[in-house]
Amino acid sequence: WGGILADDMGLGKTLQALTFFQNLVNTEGPKRFLVVCPMSLIFNWENEINKFTTNLDYYIHHGPARNKTKNQLGKHTITLTSYGTVRSDVATFKDIFFDYVLLDESQAIKNPLSLSSKAVQLIKAGNRICMSGTPLQNNTLDLFAQLNFCNPGMLGSMEFFKEHFSVPIDKSQDPNASAQLKKLTAPFILRRVKEEVAKDLPPRIESILFCEMRAEQRKIYEQVRNDIRNQLLSRIDTDGIARSGLFILQGLTKLRQICDSPAILNGEIAYPNHSIKIEELTREIVENVSNHKALVFSQFLGMLDLIRRKLTELGIKFAYFDGSTNVDQRKQAIDLFQNDPDCRIFLISLKAGGVGLNLTAADYVYIVDPWWNPAVEQQAIDRTHRIGQDKTIFAYRMICKDSVEEKIIELQAKKRFLADNIVNKEGEMLNQLTRDDIVFLLS
Repeated sequence: WGGILADDMGLGKTLQALTFFQNLVNTEGPKRFLVVCPMSLIFNWENEINKFTTNLDYYIHHGPARNKTKNQLGKHTITLTSYGTVRSDVATFKDIFFDYVLLDESQAIKNPLSLSSKAVQLIKAGNRICMSGTPLQNNTLDLFAQLNFCNPGMLGSMEFFKEHFSVPIDKSQDPNASAQLKKLTAPFILRRVKEEVAKDLPPRIESILFCEMRAEQRKIYEQVRNDIRNQLLSRIDTDGIARSGLFILQGLTKLRQICDSPAILNGEIAYPNHSIKIEELTREIVENVSNHKALVFSQFLGMLDLIRRKLTELGIKFAYFDGSTNVDQRKQAIDLFQNDPDCRIFLISLKAGGVGLNLTAADYVYIVDPWWNPAVEQQAIDRTHRIGQDKTIFAYRMICKDSVEEKIIELQAKKRFLADNIVNKEGEMLNQLTRDDIVFLLS
């Protein structure tokens, strides 16, 4: 049987895995382990191996040069690779037997029909393990995909699972189906939260930093909101909400971007940079952060660029990376922020920086644009609230008053049923928006 190590962020899942590998080698002799992780985490694994299990030889199968060394696959104790590489080289991987395959940040295969999920299923292994601090993000199919990788067939076919669990739980919030699924999956999910095992962690203080749009920004927001509201409700009434999903997402995203700055909108109109959030963020950095260090997360690269320009204008030293930053540049940015006392701000894209980082030099965190999933925001905050932290953490979510962002916060509070009832202590993404939800968000 395989299972999911679902410990909270910062509790050392990587070290636990390496300790497990070392123990197997010590007690049973030579083994072959395959670790599949996001590209950005490969060097994290390498660092941990070099620090804790120096006698376990490893091989990194990644990058353009890997095609010249494919014959090295399976010849080392630990092989490190990425999800993208497994997808590309699945024909090679499926012909090699590993004693254990471990998926790090296994929420990467949460869609059972994705190419990543299909590719890792083809790998031959004596045992399979998943590791994720957020194994359930969107809906119960996330959990199905990962447990079906660990123990194929354990939860039946996807159609069976949808009928007996996904539909009753995700759509109807059926407590009986939820309890049954929790009972079935509990033996295969090992989860600890910080409060249970790291009582020496300092308190974490989370607050909402409300921002009041000025007249120019508010005028643009209201104009676009009215247009989007009329268009969306008309489309929903004509085509139904299920067929309007993409337009809903586009409309809400556009409003969220305006809350950051109308200047980051992609469209025919080039709006000026009216941004109360940049004003408030720079004020916070100058007045409150002082000599402390802060992480600043945004989902939108355009917003990060505007913040970067403002910090440069103010002469504030900062580190930066997003999804396009390569592994070496990423490592340099982390080293700069962690070790340079003059580098006080780290600008990070939420998607690129939500996992696999240990940034205990920071004690301030700013989420510039909150998203549907509270778990994603918690991951970002957990980059600094980890074992080894000796400071109180101040985390701020920046919310524009009287906007879609404020409505999202309210909807988040109402829709926490799913994960709280299946994987304890988890947040969840909004599973489904109703027409009433759309009216509420755009009111």
